[in-house]
This record gives sequence, structure tokens and C-alpha cells, in this order.
Amino acid sequence: MVYVTRGLVETLLQMASDAEPDSVTISLAITEAGELPDNDLPPETPVFTDFYLPSAGSSVNAVFGMDLGTPAGQTQGRFVSHPSGRMGVDVTDDLHEVVFVGIPPWNEGAFGAYDRSGREQTVEVLDIEPPERYPA
Repeated sequence: MVYVTRGLVETLLQMASDAEPDSVTISLAITEAGELPDNDLPPETPVFTDFYLPSAGSSVNAVFGMDLGTPAGQTQGRFVSHPSGRMGVDVTDDLHEVVFVGIPPWNEGAFGAYDRSGREQTVEVLDIEPPERYPA
């Protein structure tokens, strides 16, 4: 079972819709369930809650070949969009421990998760908000 917040799913699908006909690849991070409000999951359960903008650090990446937009070792998943409508992992996808895939019509019914071998995973979308990480 893979857990993800509804807000993250909605945000990823909106970003994929906005990028169409191009695809997007977005790094995703988890928060342990014990840090999230109002849930019955074991405290150490990973829940996907956050993403890193794909364009962050892109100028440095272009010059030096270093991805500074994503903290090293801090992402456990990846979201990829397939505007062609193919649900599943492609050989051209950047693989991760968990790969979420979104396809048109860019709604929750067109969203799935796979392991790095391409095996479909069961996804549970949680109606919880992650803690605010940075003060306003």
C-alpha cells in the first residue's frame, strides 16, 4: 500500500494538465504518519506529502550537471505524466522507489503508483494536510 495526500495528488495532476502536451517529472518526498494529524496509520508509515519543483536549480544543472533543486537522498518517489494516455511505467521514465503516473483526463481515476520494476501498487489517498514546514 502506498499513501499520498489528496492535496499532493491534485497538485501533481494540475501541473501535468498545465504542461500538456509535454510530460513532467517531479520528485516527491514523504512525511511519516506520526507527524501528520488525524490518521490511524502506524507512526513510521511513509506518506507522500511534498514535491520539489522540476525547474528549481535548472540553470546550475544546465551548466554544471548538478541537480540542486532536489535535496540529495530526500526523495522517495517520483511523479511522471504520460500525456499519451499510457498508464504504467515507461522505459524512458526516471525510476524511483515509487513512481506515480498520471494520464489524461488528469483526475484521481487517472492516477496510479508502481514500484521500480513496474508492478502496480495499491494507492490510498488521504484527506489530511501535511504540517507547515516553513513559517509564513
